Amino acid sequence: MQLLKDRIRRDGKIKAGNVLKVDSFLNHQMDIELFQEIGREFRRRFADAEVNKILTIEASGIGIACVAAESFHVPVVFAKKTQTKNIAGEVYTTKVESFTHGRVYDIIVSKEFLGRGDKVLLIDDFLANGKALEGLAQLVGDSGAELVGAGIVIEKGFQAGGERIRSLGIRLESLAIVESMDEKTGTIVFRGDES
Repeated sequence: MQLLKDRIRRDGKIKAGNVLKVDSFLNHQMDIELFQEIGREFRRRFADAEVNKILTIEASGIGIACVAAESFHVPVVFAKKTQTKNIAGEVYTTKVESFTHGRVYDIIVSKEFLGRGDKVLLIDDFLANGKALEGLAQLVGDSGAELVGAGIVIEKGFQAGGERIRSLGIRLESLAIVESMDEKTGTIVFRGDES
């Protein structure tokens, strides 16, 4: 998705430790017009999947998932990272490790919102080590729903997550795959760029 790649090159900031900061338009301040284009692209790529529910993880995936859900005309469910008083009853839960935060979370979805008959598309902003997607996929499996695929805005192709998710047989559509980035020069190379 060239529009997204151009925006990453223009406004993304490369930090130490293979961190790509895109918080000026993607996951802190959100460019909703860009999100609408992202949502339409996910809809195009998963047009054959009969999606009836989108699942994401809090917090930075929620905005993208909600705007994408408009293109699919389906509800969004998000996995919470903490048990709260307003989640009553039975839940699906698993543990995920966050690359960004460097810690392990329990993620939780109420059984009321995920189950047999659902055709679930996972949506998230980043794919680095793949642990969040693996956890979400496990919740879908535990619920008896059908996982139709995963849509990722930015995949770090130089990390193992994408390969891991694809090796599990999950249909993965990443809109921008970063093959390399250089903190000193600010250079970002995407899969498919001309050499």
